Amino acid sequence: MNYDDVVLGRRSIRGYQDKAVPQKLIEEILTLAMRSPSSMNTQPWNFTVVSGDVLDKIRAGNTERNLAGVPHSREFRIGKAFEGQHRDRQVGVAKQLFAAMGIAREDKEARHDWVLRGFRQFDAPICVIITYDRELADSDDTAFDCGAVTTALVNAAWSRGLGAVINSQGIMQSPVVREHAGIADDQVIMKAVALGWPDDSFPANAVVSERKSVAEAARFVGFSGD
Repeated sequence: MNYDDVVLGRRSIRGYQDKAVPQKLIEEILTLAMRSPSSMNTQPWNFTVVSGDVLDKIRAGNTERNLAGVPHSREFRIGKAFEGQHRDRQVGVAKQLFAAMGIAREDKEARHDWVLRGFRQFDAPICVIITYDRELADSDDTAFDCGAVTTALVNAAWSRGLGAVINSQGIMQSPVVREHAGIADDQVIMKAVALGWPDDSFPANAVVSERKSVAEAARFVGFSGD
């Protein structure tokens, strides 16, 4: 694929085939992703790629603790709930997904099941856990850099035929993730990315989220009129 095809064609994938992803392919994707720029070349990111029994244990522990009402323990700052236009966009994509999946507003059971899919990393065969070096935890650039490498990761995956979705629910119970994935104490768990071969029969995979226009998002200062 050329760059435009990747960026314009990529979608968040929430349904996956029951098909293994070769480790060498993941290594290739990470090699591309880590060409992402970072502040002063600090490269604060690290990746723990989990699959198989280890991922199943994380799914189970994450789901059980959340169902039991254990408060979330995300290690990266979460901030306050979205408001205004940001909340509108959050609700908007949820409506798109529920419509695609045929989940009615009053169907609480189906909506709850959808939430549980997030806790299970959307049943993907691979979960990539992004962490950063704890000694850089006070640097705002670190979060920016990890966001950049994560964007590069999902685009690189798409260019190789793999689908992905950036997932916070899958790491909400960080002690479970840290224990089963063997993540060292000198790392802060930031995000997870569900990864695998897209299931084209899964309705939500066809959803393309609405985007702001350049006119809405950008201001041009100092340009002469055309």
